[in-house]
Amino acid sequence: MTYKEVYESGVNKLKENDCKEAVLDARLLLEYICHTNRNDLLAHGDRAVSAEELVQYITCLERRSKGEPLQYITGEQDFMGLTFKTHESTLIPRQDTECLVEEAMMHLHDGMRILDMCSGSGCILLSLLKYSNDCIGVGAELHPEAVALARENAENLGIEATFIESDLFSQVEGKYDLIVSNPPYIESEVIETLDREVREHEPMSALDGGADGLDFYRKITEDARKYLSRGGKIFYEIGYNQAEAVSDILRRNGYIDIVVKKDLAGLDRVVYATYLED
Repeated sequence: MTYKEVYESGVNKLKENDCKEAVLDARLLLEYICHTNRNDLLAHGDRAVSAEELVQYITCLERRSKGEPLQYITGEQDFMGLTFKTHESTLIPRQDTECLVEEAMMHLHDGMRILDMCSGSGCILLSLLKYSNDCIGVGAELHPEAVALARENAENLGIEATFIESDLFSQVEGKYDLIVSNPPYIESEVIETLDREVREHEPMSALDGGADGLDFYRKITEDARKYLSRGGKIFYEIGYNQAEAVSDILRRNGYIDIVVKKDLAGLDRVVYATYLED
């Protein structure tokens, strides 16, 4: 079969299984298998696809048809202009989270100490370190598989960072000028309403924020006070309807100068605040 014929069969397969992005995903999976790019479909659509490549492509299509996210199949995702390895042990880096990184960068100065709480794949911390100078970064993450992945991403990107296995702040030491976090914030009863590829494939522990979605904001906000330098800032990614609640949690814990920022869709996405020691 030719490259174009294989691609068209892939589109049809994914459409039959109600894949929302069938055209795009079929192309990206074929490029992943054949080590090609988007120009090959137009310029070299008549090239032959080997039997081995076809078998691999069909396998990938089957996985995608069952709802497995594209990024877990290919094992990578772009974020902040960088390519990160992905794995079922961590959330897939999302464009929404770039808003958190971009806002934190506005307040990041050379030589700062950064703590990334619930660091997952490491995409937040590593992006901040990539686009700053002489900053020191620590990522705290409960799950050892995620810690290993973050360390691999750091090595692949050539960025020096420390990732530790820690139940929130249990293994964290020292003071930090900036704490960033994209914690689990989905309400427990809402998880069953999420898209199949999210609820069935992404780690539940990285999604479930408790009955009201605010459990981790309460825990992190309270304990972070011991680890922030005087005048240090804490940055959170939040759900679209959580700005008021998270702001209130910060206010009740003594944080000041609370700011809410919207994402490109106009939804509340980031809350940050400053803490002054007593």
